[in-house]
Amino acid sequence: MVAERKSSGENMKVPSKELVAIYSTMQRIRQFDQKTQELFEAGMVKGTAHSYVGQEAIAASVGANLRPDDFVASNHRGHGHCIAKGADLNRMMAELMGRENGYCRGLGGSMHIADMGLNILGANGIVGACMPLSTGAALASKLKGTDQVSVCFFGDGGSNQGLFHEAMNLASVWKLPVIFICENNQYALSTSYRKTTSIDQIATRAAGYNVPGLTIDGNDVVEVYLTVREAVERARAGEGPTLIEAMTYRWGQHSMRANIRDPRPKEEYEDWTKTRDPIKRTEKQIRAQKAASTERLQAIYSNVEDELDTAIDFGKQGEIPSVDMMMSAIYAPHANYSEPGPVGTRELSMPEALNEAIRQEMARDESVFLMGEDVGATGGIFQVSKGLMDEFGEERVRDTPISEATFVGCGVGAAIAGMRPIVEIQIFDFITLTMDMLVNQASKFRFMLGGTPTVPLVVRGPQGGGIRMAAQHSQSLEAWFTHVPGLVVVGPSTPYDAKGLLVASIRDNNPVIFLETKLLYVEGGSSPVPEDLYAIPIGKADIKKEGTDITIVATMAMVQRSLSAARLLEREGISVEVIDPRTLKPLDEETILQSVRKTNRLLIVHEAWTSGGFGAEVAAMVADKGFDWLDAPIQRLGALDAPMPYSDELERATIPSQNKIIEAVNDLMA
Repeated sequence: MVAERKSSGENMKVPSKELVAIYSTMQRIRQFDQKTQELFEAGMVKGTAHSYVGQEAIAASVGANLRPDDFVASNHRGHGHCIAKGADLNRMMAELMGRENGYCRGLGGSMHIADMGLNILGANGIVGACMPLSTGAALASKLKGTDQVSVCFFGDGGSNQGLFHEAMNLASVWKLPVIFICENNQYALSTSYRKTTSIDQIATRAAGYNVPGLTIDGNDVVEVYLTVREAVERARAGEGPTLIEAMTYRWGQHSMRANIRDPRPKEEYEDWTKTRDPIKRTEKQIRAQKAASTERLQAIYSNVEDELDTAIDFGKQGEIPSVDMMMSAIYAPHANYSEPGPVGTRELSMPEALNEAIRQEMARDESVFLMGEDVGATGGIFQVSKGLMDEFGEERVRDTPISEATFVGCGVGAAIAGMRPIVEIQIFDFITLTMDMLVNQASKFRFMLGGTPTVPLVVRGPQGGGIRMAAQHSQSLEAWFTHVPGLVVVGPSTPYDAKGLLVASIRDNNPVIFLETKLLYVEGGSSPVPEDLYAIPIGKADIKKEGTDITIVATMAMVQRSLSAARLLEREGISVEVIDPRTLKPLDEETILQSVRKTNRLLIVHEAWTSGGFGAEVAAMVADKGFDWLDAPIQRLGALDAPMPYSDELERATIPSQNKIIEAVNDLMA
């Protein structure tokens, strides 16, 4: 027995057994969200949740086409997608109740339910964010040589995000096995898509990216199932992405907490809910082909009721999560390495040391790959990736479109899916275009999923001024990232540190922001770097010069200037200890405190703006934990609070110089 539709004049068929299984999934989805609504109104589900009622045919039919190892990424309305992929109702309900036996141990809630064992990358509270993540998972499949596919669910509102266009383009260019499914439920929160979208059918946008685009009836399980089956087959065969727009309708308001007027016309609402109910339509299809009896359908309904009663009891029995558990979920543990020290006479520049670290790690671990703008044949604009494409090929050294948000998000998705991406930001000012992917996705993913997954991603590139590239190509933005729990922030000052820290960062299971200072590219010169592969522990500062009178904590390019200043101050009888944190987050507080306890004075020097800069955090830490040791006020020296000027003279005046460091030390010693 089969359900049928007409397509291109041919009968299209779905096996009856599959149709009944889809119906069962639809019942689980609907009843789960109906129970969620009841629990929300009773105060047992907090925050909010977004009901999937009315859209069940899409998730259930898609899920029926997927294998357990295929990837699914979702949006805020994600319960149905998780259930369709096989998520456990008990753990889902416990998560909604904020209990530790939930999927995310009570840290994620409705908008972040995920199951990495089923390759469910999670629901997502940021509209459109799932698109680059899905693309990244698809890239991981391609690099591993598997035939896994990646499915991305998003709404009509998400189709107007820039990420939609960037991800479609990237997936098409790289022929990635990803299926974009736009669940067009007619409204983005309260605004009709017809008022915000310039075309009648979102699927027609696919043509601009040389991708098949189809608009289908999202409430017809047969049409959805068969359309998705073709897209899955196409993706597994290496033919690239597909965009499917499934027309549907959500029955509830935008969210269960919604307190806005429902703008939907009564006639429209009744048409979709009374005459186009996907569950009733599926029941008709089942009866028409005699796939199951009325009694069998009733039994399915009753069994789901029992499942949900059990799930609610499971949730109620869960423990309230602890603060200690919460804090342990933020970071994966860092490895403890024994660094060799800069032995030997072989000298490398900063770009050469970084290049060697990447080359050696790529040779050691096939999961490591590099992508970014012009990193391939060009070797990067500062030659950090010179020769790597020749050695490792275009698959592992990838030139990207100029789409920073998406290729960084693609890196996040690939990291979650088991790869170790190194993503180069050509000029680090462009990192501003990627903030959602770093701050809302990479940094929070492990936490939102209860502290179990890892995101082994390195985002690296040159920052800072000193080479006359003016205001939009010269910023030092490390303070932004040190403010974000879940990110590791690394900033080397020597070629030796650069190699060892980059190796450690690539191997680390957390997202790392790896800062390379342009001044050190051009002024840093060469210094001894061991040829052998080595790693420097993350979170370990280095005392670059010992002293007794004053401590200077300097970062990146300012380390060399502080050392030069210290040597001159020695002639004046002032003994300066220079500490390079190397890792800004986590910060080696103990090394700094021990130094201040010895010298009783502290100057903090960095290239970034003084106001709100990283130095303020160091100063606050020392004031909190070492105030009684201080014989003088803590002083900070950073860039003037101005965008970087183009003028050579003004640029030099903006960035802390050797002379300014000397003046600051003399002030503190007075």
